[in-house]
Amino acid sequence: MEEHGTTVLFDIFGLKVSSFVTTMWAVMAVILIISFFATRNLKKVPTGAQNVMEFLIQTLIGFFAGVMGEKNAKQYLPILATFFIFILLSNYSGLLPMAGHLPGLAAPTSTLSVTAGFALVVFFCTHFFGIKEKGLGYFKHFFQPVAFLFPLMIIEEFVRPLSLSLRLYGNIFGEEMVTAQLFSMAPFGVPIIMQLLGILMGLIQAFVFTLLTAVYIGGATADHH
Repeated sequence: MEEHGTTVLFDIFGLKVSSFVTTMWAVMAVILIISFFATRNLKKVPTGAQNVMEFLIQTLIGFFAGVMGEKNAKQYLPILATFFIFILLSNYSGLLPMAGHLPGLAAPTSTLSVTAGFALVVFFCTHFFGIKEKGLGYFKHFFQPVAFLFPLMIIEEFVRPLSLSLRLYGNIFGEEMVTAQLFSMAPFGVPIIMQLLGILMGLIQAFVFTLLTAVYIGGATADHH
C-alpha cells in the first residue's frame, strides 16, 4: 500500500517531487512572507506583525534559557526557533481540508523521511556545536563518569535521532489516521473534536521536538566540572 502523499507529482532534474515536498515549500514560503512583513519596517515600539514576532522570540528565549542558560538560548535561538516554527506549521498543514488526499498537500511531519531528516540535522548540529565550543575535549564526555560506559554512550547518541524522528512521525501520522477513520464512521461531530485535539497535539509535538533539541545542544556545549 502506497503511503498517502508519496505519489510523485513531477520531476526536477530527475528528483521526484511529492506532496510532502510541495507542502514543505509552501510552509517555507509562508515563513518567509511573515518574516518579510514583520521586519521590513522595524520600529523601536513594535506594532502589528513585528510585535507578534518579538513576543514569540522573547518567549522562546525565556523558555530555552531555563534549559540551556540565557547565553546559549540566544546563541542557538535561530536553529531552535526555526525547528519550532517549521514543525508547528508542518503539523498544522495536516489539518487543512483534504490534506493527504489532495495532490500537493500533505503534512510533511506525517512521513518518516522528513522527521528523520530533522533528527539527523539535530544529531550533526549537536556534535558540531559541541566540538566548536570545546574542541577535541568535547569527546571526553563519552568516557565519563567511567570509561567502560563508552559503548553505551555511543549507542545513546544514535538512539536520540531515532527516537526524535519516530516520536514526531508516529504522533502526527497516527492522529491523521485516527481522524480519517472517525470521519468515515461518523462524519459529523467527532472528527471536529479530533481536529481541535490535533491543534493541541501539533503544538505539543513541535514543543517536545524543540525542547529535546535544546537539551541535547545544551548538554553538548555545557561546561562539565
